[in-house]
Amino acid sequence: MRVGITCDLQTEYLAQGFSEEDAAEFDSEVTIAGIERALRGFGFRTERIGTVKALARRLAAGKRWDLVFNIAEGVSGFGREAQVPALLEAYNIPYTFSDALVCALSLHKGMAKRVVRDAGVATPDFALVEDLADIAQIALPFPLFAKPVAEGTSKGIGSASIIEDRSELYRVCDRLLGRFAQPVLVETYLPGREFTVGIIGGGRTAECIGVMEVRLGAEAEPGLYSYENKKHDEWTSYHLVDDPAALATGEVALAAWRAIGGRDAGRVDIRLDAQGRPNFIEVNALPGINPERSDLVICARQAGISYPALLRRILGHTFERYGLLWPDQEVRRKVA
Repeated sequence: MRVGITCDLQTEYLAQGFSEEDAAEFDSEVTIAGIERALRGFGFRTERIGTVKALARRLAAGKRWDLVFNIAEGVSGFGREAQVPALLEAYNIPYTFSDALVCALSLHKGMAKRVVRDAGVATPDFALVEDLADIAQIALPFPLFAKPVAEGTSKGIGSASIIEDRSELYRVCDRLLGRFAQPVLVETYLPGREFTVGIIGGGRTAECIGVMEVRLGAEAEPGLYSYENKKHDEWTSYHLVDDPAALATGEVALAAWRAIGGRDAGRVDIRLDAQGRPNFIEVNALPGINPERSDLVICARQAGISYPALLRRILGHTFERYGLLWPDQEVRRKVA
């Protein structure tokens, strides 16, 4: 079986002049090499495709694959994570992870919160600021929390994100609107514990593989899982937990994942409110799978799931959806 890998390689964008922050969501060589090793270990032949533009060129030239392992983040727009899935669907090529609709929906945190809230899942009250005039209509109680509506890797989140008064809200929104050229999500700040939940599968087959608590060290920016805290591994620690709050968190994460329509694997971020109740924060339908640093991989490892085993379980859901056979199954079928 020929498996193509779509990705955005970080070094290529840095070479084009992207800043470290602008390229933070893109993948490292370590990630792509790790995926290749695992897939070849399963008996697949792999080929690096690269970006959505590289994919489009190869498709136009007549190139095809039996499956595409898609981790391409895209560069701009609310639909950037949906570009590769949409293109592959147009050519009827199977691919991993969520479809175009889910990728676009989950990237826009405001839209995702509306869908999840409609499904009865708790999420902090929020407002969208598209320009500074919108702030006058915000009636949420302080403290508030502000972040770009469609960024990953905690970009735009820092010590100033926790906001205590209206003048501070204006300053932060003005800076974020100018820096990221997209609406700002303003929501009620939740002071409780923070978790990230690893999920494999989709719909009725979705399962929580672990609830991991994010704990900040003494050097970290306090009270939030910020861009700087994520960048410095030594500032943050991750702990698989199974106390009552964690178990409730896992159920909320699964409900949110099913409401969004995620499939194969993903991550859901949850935070406790002042009463200790879990609230949906955001969902990552195209999770990082760096074999050393990505949250989903760390969660799986702490749950006793190796990196190859994690990828095999993810692919198992992909194969079932498309009716594909593993290489060893194809051999047995030919022999029979």
